Amino acid sequence: MLWQKGRRSDNVQDAGEGGGGPSFGGRGLGLGGIVILAILGLVFFKDPTALLGQGDPGAAQAPQSQQAPHQAASDDPQVDFVRAVLGETEDTWGEIFAANGQQYEQPKLVLFRNGVRTACGSASSAVGPFYCPGDHKVYLDLGFFQEMQTRFQESGDFARAYVIAHEVGHHVQNLTGVFDKVSDARRRGARLEGASGLSVRQELQADCFAGVWANHSQQRKQWLQPGDIESALHAATAIGDDALQEQAQGRVVPDSFTHGTSAQRVHWFRTGFDSGDVGKCNTFSGAI
Repeated sequence: MLWQKGRRSDNVQDAGEGGGGPSFGGRGLGLGGIVILAILGLVFFKDPTALLGQGDPGAAQAPQSQQAPHQAASDDPQVDFVRAVLGETEDTWGEIFAANGQQYEQPKLVLFRNGVRTACGSASSAVGPFYCPGDHKVYLDLGFFQEMQTRFQESGDFARAYVIAHEVGHHVQNLTGVFDKVSDARRRGARLEGASGLSVRQELQADCFAGVWANHSQQRKQWLQPGDIESALHAATAIGDDALQEQAQGRVVPDSFTHGTSAQRVHWFRTGFDSGDVGKCNTFSGAI
């Protein structure tokens, strides 16, 4: 991936060691907490209560620093990569929203180490990359990219870009009212977890949106190289619920799915990439 072609975003911030935004205190989590815990969950199928520092007592807890995020240093190649990819998501979604008579609100992407505090609660690095609808920010510990390489043998640049684009896809869902609709449906008794639950459908739509982004950015930048799409598809395969459950416990439990199977994640990313059309990403209607 010729990511150096990308326009650098000014919206990448560095929260440092356990820095970040406000704590939720005792006010409850509301929509943001519900979605983070139950829908966004963990990319690597880990305990979602780790997001609030309430999981396994032996797990890493987020330090309670009040340091505010600041502009990320531009001399770090990994940070430069993140800025380039985020800049292209801004340009792509800006064009798509404008074509529909709307203005795209660019999210902030906050880099952190070990732990971070957000409007959705405190998170440790164990949760992987996530999006907080409460503050409209994507959170990423760059150590996650090393985990991709060591755990799944996937170090391709486009696979890493896919991860960022997926989280930005959640931001698009937030702006377009998908989060509110999912929350309303949940309150009416709709099933959240499971193979056809709302969580899986929302995650697969974010995969499809990542594919839409890849299509548009490729048309604009011509920056994909042979093997890049395969790299993203390999990443999508590796983090399917069935693959992760088989790896972790030796069996697959569809009733506990949160993100979709490997085949579903690949299918919906390809749907977005092949069409470049957000209208093709309606994962909430019919079979998935």
